Amino acid sequence: MGKAMLIVNPSSGKEKGKVYKDRAYQALLRRFDEVEVKETQKGGDATEFARVAADNNYEAVIAMGGDGTLNEVINGIAEKPHRPAFGFIPLGTVNDLARSLGVPLRPDRAIKALETARKRSMDIGKIGDTYFMNVLAAGMIAEAVDKVSVEQKTKFGSVAYFAEGLKAFARHELLEFEVKYDDGEWDGKAGLVIASLTNSVGGMEQWAPEAEVDDGLIHVFILTKLGLIDAAKILPQIALGTLKKADGVMYFSTTKLEIACTDPDVKVNVDGDSGDTFPIAIEVLREHLDVLVPTK
Repeated sequence: MGKAMLIVNPSSGKEKGKVYKDRAYQALLRRFDEVEVKETQKGGDATEFARVAADNNYEAVIAMGGDGTLNEVINGIAEKPHRPAFGFIPLGTVNDLARSLGVPLRPDRAIKALETARKRSMDIGKIGDTYFMNVLAAGMIAEAVDKVSVEQKTKFGSVAYFAEGLKAFARHELLEFEVKYDDGEWDGKAGLVIASLTNSVGGMEQWAPEAEVDDGLIHVFILTKLGLIDAAKILPQIALGTLKKADGVMYFSTTKLEIACTDPDVKVNVDGDSGDTFPIAIEVLREHLDVLVPTK
């Protein structure tokens, strides 16, 4: 059955990586002839490990960690001629990709599912020479979420993101954006621009219910109103999966996207981590990766 690499972020999920590493190793040995285990120590390690696995024709690369670790692994294999199947065991705060693909959020169940997992195609997004798997966010809410510390994530989980987001709503801070997409252009003030490849954003699985991981589209939401009252009106729409119909929300889908911002210091949040400054250009690489998902 070939060779697999298990890449573990030992600090993810309140250090659950250390707890589940051996269990994952044993489970993968029931599927693959050989399993090599690598532990990350710093940013970029997961990307380098994944590159080595691709260069050596490994059958699969399995990531154990949060969305940041998963993003690193995808960046390690995205440009390679041979791209190993991508599997993962979610240990992060939000785990949007797991929610979108039906991968169990409990690590023990995700490990068990990998033994019999099937392959399915998955889109990824490209920004310059880097890649993302789930979501890109820009605006003062995204800036606030960037300020959530590792300690806050560990102690409060997704509540920490929600609390910082509410603070941004309360400040009523808008930025000037210029957006170009397949069918036109938009420019104006917005509190948040979200470009998602999947249905789940920030743990909210009904954010973009029409989005599929292999539809070749970027699903874009522009929130032009920002305030606590606006937030109170929008949250029920998200729960119902009707955000795109909400007042003060512009929605469209596209295969390519360009975003510029008048504030040169604003950074883009990519898969939960701080990314580049503007302007940015995004394209979808349709069905670029094979991902391991639970057998129905």
